[in-house]
Amino acid sequence: MALSVCLLLALPAALALALLHRSGCLTSRGARIVSVLLVLLAFAARAYVFDYETLDYQNFLTRWVEFFRLNGHFRALSRSVGNYNIPYLYFLAFFSLLPIRDLYLIKLLSTFFDVLLAWGATLLLGRFTKKNGVRIACFFTVLCLPTVFLNSAVWGQCDSSYTALLVLALYLALDDRPVPSMICAALAFGFKLQAVFVLPVFAVLWMAGKFNWKHFLVFPAAYILLVLPAVLLGRPFWETVTLYFSQTGSIGDALNYNSSSIFAILWRVTDTARASKIAVAAAFVYMLLVLVICYVNRKRLSDRAVLGAAVLLAVGIPFLLPHMHDRYFFCADILTLVLAFASPACFGAALLTQFASLLGYHAYLKMRFLLPMRYGAAALIVTLMITGLFLLSAFEDAARAHAPKKRRKKGT
Repeated sequence: MALSVCLLLALPAALALALLHRSGCLTSRGARIVSVLLVLLAFAARAYVFDYETLDYQNFLTRWVEFFRLNGHFRALSRSVGNYNIPYLYFLAFFSLLPIRDLYLIKLLSTFFDVLLAWGATLLLGRFTKKNGVRIACFFTVLCLPTVFLNSAVWGQCDSSYTALLVLALYLALDDRPVPSMICAALAFGFKLQAVFVLPVFAVLWMAGKFNWKHFLVFPAAYILLVLPAVLLGRPFWETVTLYFSQTGSIGDALNYNSSSIFAILWRVTDTARASKIAVAAAFVYMLLVLVICYVNRKRLSDRAVLGAAVLLAVGIPFLLPHMHDRYFFCADILTLVLAFASPACFGAALLTQFASLLGYHAYLKMRFLLPMRYGAAALIVTLMITGLFLLSAFEDAARAHAPKKRRKKGT
């Protein structure tokens, strides 16, 4: 078993080194040696825990793979199974064809996305610094980040999938490649609904002149093409494209599921239905506030400002929403980390966000609380304050950069 796991993990390990090389980071012999050693360390740690099974795997993931195995593999896509969207189910159907243990395949898929996530974060950071050492540090910090490691290698979850695609979408937009950016955004939304926490940043990118209205048509077109194979296999078209709407009734009644949201502080709420509606409205108003601030300062929307807005959305929206789960700040973990590497003054934001997320991970994986979740909520409030100050400073820096310089008068 150990040998088969090592052979499987050799594939994403090789991909990690190839992507680092493609990013132009491995220009020196020292960088190549350090990178190889860090890749070996990161994947040895993953191999060590690849046999670990969580209740999510036992009660859901492996049963879904078995469903595909017993019902014609890909043909079973015509039927409803699980509560994940179609793109992830494509992989589960494929896994049902293979003679390899599905636990390994599920974790392997998430590990590939871990690598893609680290690469995307490195590319995004390249918009702010060209220092190879800093970019390599970012790559391996993402790859070894506790929540990234626990999410894929231990838990067998796939949050790195939509987050990797969102980070790549943000990078491509800033790099003036709107069509591939929109395709990545649609793919991210296709994998997980939680992508909506960050998708409003594309309105900010539009304000910054990175998109025109025609580019937004790419999003629905790419999403429809993404789910079309399931439709061709017999799944009803309208049911397929509106799958997320049909899942809203299955989110449960609790206002908080081991999350560092505001309801970790307001945990004594009795009228949950009313509180849920107020929280949704508050999250919507918060999103509009971020967008309005960016619109007012649209002539000063630098790359730094866009990144700051993305972090405010990734942290603030799930913080205010009800029914949030332990893993819903995964994208915030990554974006605050990129922010920390881009602006070391924001390093505390990355630490606080990681702390808030890990409290939820501990609650699920250990079935007990390490600390009350309100500590995580308090940490995220501080993160929002740090990021808000960063956004304001980004506006000020852009204003100074574009301010006309006064000519000095020559002496007579």
